Amino acid sequence: MTAMNVVVAGPDEDAIGDALEAEGASVTRLNGIVSRPELEEAGIVDADLYVLTDVGQATTIPVVCDLTDDIRTVVYARDTVPEFVKGQLDLAVDPKLMDPAMVAEELTG
Repeated sequence: MTAMNVVVAGPDEDAIGDALEAEGASVTRLNGIVSRPELEEAGIVDADLYVLTDVGQATTIPVVCDLTDDIRTVVYARDTVPEFVKGQLDLAVDPKLMDPAMVAEELTG
């Protein structure tokens, strides 16, 4: 089985990227303000999963969905997801409710 390709965008204070790597995923990390060219350079078109940890950058979700249909989008953050992206989001998880290892296992399983 090929490794799942994951792009994690935003600060990863809860270590979801590390947890995904522990489950065998290949993780590319993006920090700072994430733009469409940065997403493309990170390999978003070939990624299986996009994990956003900063809801302040929720506008990246529609961009990701525009670039590829074959991707699951996840927000792993304490803040509430803006209404305008909820329809394009596969999953939103609060790190206070589920630890990163459990989320990573579910996402890669």
